[in-house]
This record gives sequence, C-alpha cells and structure tokens, in this order.
Amino acid sequence: MIYKIPRTVSVGGLGKTKRIEIGGNAPVSIQTMWKEGIVSVLNDRNALDSILYRINELSQIGCDLIRFAVPDMDSAKALCLIAENTSMPLVADIHFDYKLALECLKGNVAKIRINPGNIGSKENVIKVVNACKEKGAAIRIGVNSGSLPHDILEQVNNKQITRAEGLALTAAREAEIFNELNFDSVVVSMKASSVEETILANESFASKFDLPLHIGVTEAGPLISGVVKSTIAFTHLLNENIGSTIRVSLSDSPMNEVITGREILRETGKRTEGVKLISCPRCGRLGFDVHSFVTRWQTELLSLNKDITVAVMGCVVNGPGEGKHADLGICGAGDSVIIFKHGKICCTLKADLSIKDEELRLKSLMENADNEFRKELYSL
Repeated sequence: MIYKIPRTVSVGGLGKTKRIEIGGNAPVSIQTMWKEGIVSVLNDRNALDSILYRINELSQIGCDLIRFAVPDMDSAKALCLIAENTSMPLVADIHFDYKLALECLKGNVAKIRINPGNIGSKENVIKVVNACKEKGAAIRIGVNSGSLPHDILEQVNNKQITRAEGLALTAAREAEIFNELNFDSVVVSMKASSVEETILANESFASKFDLPLHIGVTEAGPLISGVVKSTIAFTHLLNENIGSTIRVSLSDSPMNEVITGREILRETGKRTEGVKLISCPRCGRLGFDVHSFVTRWQTELLSLNKDITVAVMGCVVNGPGEGKHADLGICGAGDSVIIFKHGKICCTLKADLSIKDEELRLKSLMENADNEFRKELYSL
C-alpha cells in the first residue's frame, strides 16, 4: 500500500515556548500526558515550581510535548500559568466544553486536542478553530474506539464495517470539517486498545490523507503490557513511515512513557541522538547493584547530548567482556567495582576494609564508584 507523505504542522512558538514541527521531514516527536490535577498552581508557588521542575526533567530525557487534561475552567487557567513559565509546548485535552479551549488559547498553550464528535456542535468547532487561527495554535483531532459517532458505531455493530474502518471513517469525517474551514494546522489520532485495530486504522487513513498522525495504543495497560502493545503497534507503523508523533500510554509514570517512546524510536531508526544505556538483567553472580545504579543514573545519562553507549553490568562475565563495545561501562567484581572504556579497564575501586560495618562499606564503595564514573563519563 502507498501512504501519503504528511504535511508539516508547526506547534508552539508562542511567548517563550519553543516551536517544533510535526510531520514532513521533522523527526518523530515524543509526547506524554500529565497524570495529576494542576489547579493547585493557581495559589501555590511551590506547586508550580514542582511541576516546572518535572517538566524540565521530561524535556531533558527527550519529551517534546506534554498534554494536560482540562476538565474545568480553573484547570484551563492553571495550564495558561504553567505555559507562561516553560519552554515546553503544552497541549490542552478538551472534552465537551469548547469554552475551556477558548480559555486555554488566552495563554501560550501550543495545541488543543478535541474530539469534534463530543464538543457539542459544528458551531463550537468553528469557534475553537477561529481562536486557534488567531493565536497560531494547532489542533489534534482525537478519535478513539469508545467515541465513534452513532451512525458509524451502528455500522460497526452490524458488521458492515470493522472497528478499524470506523475509526478511519470518523477521522476522515472530522478532518473534512477543518478542511472546509481552511484550517490546516491539524494532527490526527485514531486510537484503539487493540494493536491490530490501531495499525489498520492508521494504515487506512494514511493511504488517503496527508495529515500528520499522532499514533498510540489507548488504554494500553500497566508497564509491561503497555510497553509490549505500544512496541508492536509503533514498530509496524513506523517501519511503514506512518506516524509523525507518538505517545506511549501506560498506567505508569510520564517518565517511563517518554523513555519507552525514546527507545522505540531508537530501535526503529527514527531517532539516534543521545546516550544508549544498556544493562544486564542481574543474576546469582551479582557483584554490583545494577538496578540501584541504573535508577540513580538513568535521568542524568538520558539527558546528556552525547552519542555514546553506556553499559552497566553486574559481574565480570557481563562486564568488559559482553560490554566491551560500550564507550563507557561499570561492573562488579567481588568486593570491587570496575570502570572500563571501550573494553579496557581504566579504574578498579575496592571496598574500604577499615570500615567494619558492611552496609557502610558498600555505601562508601558506591559513592566512590559514582564519583569516578562521573569523572570518566564527562571526559568522553
């Protein structure tokens, strides 16, 4: 099947917000969704600072956009306040009440996500489109299998069309509204909880339209099942050059959504920049607390603008041997920690036996390992 090359849609660029491109020749961007309410920022500076700090963390590890649920007017005002204080493009997730979208567009919100089917009427959609035109904001048409229009849902239930066809047909119908309004800063998503339906719906739409696609498996589940479903769906679609921006939907943290998306894009060859972190799964030969080290270092490593491979290994079997291709590695060896570069040992740290308390001795060893690892990392 031949698929359309997606047009380019600009997102952001309002106030201090950075501008990114979705579609065209732009890199596939990574999105996540905020998991908590945000109203507290309206009267609590500490709450605002906390959210801004976490947004910055997500940005450092590769997140390009963040979507926030906006269920009420206070949330809309809170999102505007957050948008004024970050360079991250923010997306307002709007259902039912178009006035919430209009309130968000008074600030520097970069994109509005609406489902035209539940926004009330075509007149309400026109009001949102006109406000986006005036502000220079983009719109995502969000269609999912739980909100198909009645007539299309009836065709699905009567087996006249598949659910995937229903998703694509709904998206096409909604896209036509924006085409009639001469508004082309539009991104489309068609999400199902089924991997197969998600793939088929996006393939069908991409064969007929040049609108950039936001791909994702909705309600994908907890960490493991969600990662599996998203990886299968995304790999298939991205290998067909379908998908201009992705969101891994997990019943887990935004951090893990972004990291999963980043790794999928790396392994499909869509993005290659940044540190590649590899680590062993751990076993009975353990000479080094791999899990603890990776937890402490993951954010810092993934935030570095270095095209290198870093290996964290539990013992000498997986250390300089299996990890010799890494630019930098660290592993355990009995009561020692070895740091190696390109397979060659450059530093061996031993536990301080003068410290009688084993827990304190191991803590001291790990602190020294962290310090030495940081020195070697930043010398690359």
